[in-house]
Amino acid sequence: MSRTINRRKFLKCAAAAVAAPIIVPASALGRDGAVAPSERITAAGIGIHGRGFHDLQWMIRNNDVQVLAICDIQKKQRLAVKDFVDKFYNNQDCAMYADMREFFEQRPDIDVVLIATGDRWHAQASIRAMRAGKDVYTEKPSTMTIAEGRTVVQTAATYGRVYQTGTQRLSEPNHVFCIEMARTGRLGKVDTAYAHIAPWDAAKMPRQWKEAQPEPPKEEVDWDAWLGPCPWRPYNESYVSGGWRGDYDFHTSCIGEWGAHTFAQAQMGIGMGETSPIKYDYVDNDSGDGMVCHFATGQKLIFSRGDKYWHGSCGELFEGERGWAAAADGYSQPDVSSPELLHEFKEVVGEYQARTGRSLDHMRNFLDCVKSRQEPVANPRVMHHSMCTVHAANICMWLGRDLTYDPKAECFVNDDEANRFLARAERSPWVL
Repeated sequence: MSRTINRRKFLKCAAAAVAAPIIVPASALGRDGAVAPSERITAAGIGIHGRGFHDLQWMIRNNDVQVLAICDIQKKQRLAVKDFVDKFYNNQDCAMYADMREFFEQRPDIDVVLIATGDRWHAQASIRAMRAGKDVYTEKPSTMTIAEGRTVVQTAATYGRVYQTGTQRLSEPNHVFCIEMARTGRLGKVDTAYAHIAPWDAAKMPRQWKEAQPEPPKEEVDWDAWLGPCPWRPYNESYVSGGWRGDYDFHTSCIGEWGAHTFAQAQMGIGMGETSPIKYDYVDNDSGDGMVCHFATGQKLIFSRGDKYWHGSCGELFEGERGWAAAADGYSQPDVSSPELLHEFKEVVGEYQARTGRSLDHMRNFLDCVKSRQEPVANPRVMHHSMCTVHAANICMWLGRDLTYDPKAECFVNDDEANRFLARAERSPWVL
């Protein structure tokens, strides 16, 4: 066949090529319900276990999210998450990492990370992620100390990152209604808010080691990385299967377990979302049930372990001059002192959405803010000040006496013994 082509034939072929339609998949253009690649949020999970799987499913079902990787120090968890993600997308693309330092180095293409490790890693992983240019959705309790919380706030501000902590009730209609009823004065002057603390474990946590067992291969469970910044102790399988709860080195006690949710809920309602109580009254029991915390305004936050103020879990109640309102998990509608208060439900929740522009879906609120660069409802400052309440209350219980706290200086007033608990030593190489 001749390798030459005359001018007329060439022009004919060229015209045909120009006229031929270029077929581009609708998904690449964002049609037919798909999201164009330029609008997609690339995501990865770190430490995705029980609650984390719930969060991952919540995140991945948003059409503008593409989950690309999982990082976990346990091989079986890496494999389980990869299997879930690959089946969801019908491919084999989910990458696996055992070390978050390696993950952050190698994946500049990831926009957001979902962090659902054990409590001891929440702040560390969040700070490392934000330093690597990632936006963060992290489970609660978000910090182990007041110093960690301060660093989270500073890191988010310095690196311009969007950060949301998993206090999802701040976005749920029943809780939003109660918070707004208190905040807007519909209940009259609100002097007292009640917050639920967990009905298991104690405020004073043990530090004993569990019985030593042979360590598994590092590929199966990286025990040193599991411990992270916490003090070293010998391996015991029960730690990695959830037995760390209730241990001083790994947990924030029964106060932090639910208080990480409910203190934020209560403080937002009384206008104290970005500060903390100044005085903590010690109660002589093992849980902190009944502790009264005083704000500089004279308002009070009272902890309750039982069902005196609600009939579900993670509840809050606001007590005002004109009545009270409460919500907790499992409520079809809030509890109120008078049925007439519920007539304003749609109006109150609607006004909140109009004022803030926020979704009543906590994960969606985070994702929207990733795109808009606005602050989500559970931003670093809201997280930090409610967790300062957790930590100060714990320290009050540990020392067995009343404490006075300065929310601006973020330390206890003239109390060296209490101030020793503001931070914890970090074990090398897990030092920030």
